Amino acid sequence: MTIPPDLNVYISAALFILGAYIFALYVGMIVWTFRDIRSRSRDVLAQIMSTLLVALFTLPGLLVYMLLRPHSTLAEEYERSLTEEAILHELDEQRVCVNCHRRVEPDYIVCPYCHEQLRLRCVGCGRLLNPDWDVCPYCGMFRDQGKKTEAPTTAPAMAETVEGQLLTTELESAQPLTMSVPGMEDTPATEQVAPQEDPFAESEEEAEE
Repeated sequence: MTIPPDLNVYISAALFILGAYIFALYVGMIVWTFRDIRSRSRDVLAQIMSTLLVALFTLPGLLVYMLLRPHSTLAEEYERSLTEEAILHELDEQRVCVNCHRRVEPDYIVCPYCHEQLRLRCVGCGRLLNPDWDVCPYCGMFRDQGKKTEAPTTAPAMAETVEGQLLTTELESAQPLTMSVPGMEDTPATEQVAPQEDPFAESEEEAEE
């Protein structure tokens, strides 16, 4: 049996390929561990320790990491939180009165059973608001701002009313001016005074005769 003269070359090539494969597998495990722990935790120290564990102990370190890593990723936790918020929103829509604990509709302003104030209506947009809110999330108007805008509109009307009342009082208090003539207090206004005879006219007629 003859040995090929190029056997050493083949063995060297095979060992090189095997070493490159092992090195690529080693680097791949480190990169996969770093990406996996990064998607499961935001702690920088945990990311570094997990990567060093696999880099130092290779396959045994990877097995230890698989046992100790968080069970869920950050994306799964985010989706779970969105699902919980959706469930809480549905429960909030099927709300009950805080006073009598009876079921009420979301668009109720006052509880029909105990007359508890459930909602408030925004002055700016007219949407229903929670009584605990001090600003409307739909139009951005504050509750105090709505009160200030209502005050100037009612002030002119009140001023006109007060001015009208003062004018009426002055007209009622004003009395017509009357002149008192002696001997004519009891004479009615419609009675006419008889004309007086002129004595000089009679003396002129006698002189002509």
